[in-house]
Amino acid sequence: KVAIGTVKGDLHDIGKKLVSMMLEGSGFEIMDLGIDVPPDKFVDAVRQGAQVVALSALLTTTMPNMKNVVEAIQQAGLRENTRIIIGGAPVNQAYADHIGADGYAPDASSAVRKVRELVGVQ
Repeated sequence: KVAIGTVKGDLHDIGKKLVSMMLEGSGFEIMDLGIDVPPDKFVDAVRQGAQVVALSALLTTTMPNMKNVVEAIQQAGLRENTRIIIGGAPVNQAYADHIGADGYAPDASSAVRKVRELVGVQ
C-alpha cells in the first residue's frame, strides 16, 4: 500500500496523479491524500497500513515540508517499517539523502521502479 500526497503548502497535483496512476497500473494499492497535506495525515496513512509514503513538491518553498513528514513518521515510531520516496521538480537524490528519505524518483516510471525496489517486488 502506497500513500501519496503533495506536501503542506503545495497545491500542485499533476505529477502526483501521474505517479498514482502508474503505481496503480503496476498493482499497488494507492491512498491518495491529495494536495497541501500536513505531516500528521501521512502518519495516519502509515498507521492505516501504508508501507510506502510518496511525497511530492513542486515549489522550492515547500521542500522543507518533506523533511517535516520524515521527522513526523520518525517521531511516531513508524519509520523503521516505512519506506519514503520523494519527487518533484526542485528535488533530487542528494535532497532525499539530506532529509533521510529512502529514495527519489525524477518521473512516474522511475517512481514505480523505486517503489518496487523498496518493497522488494520485481
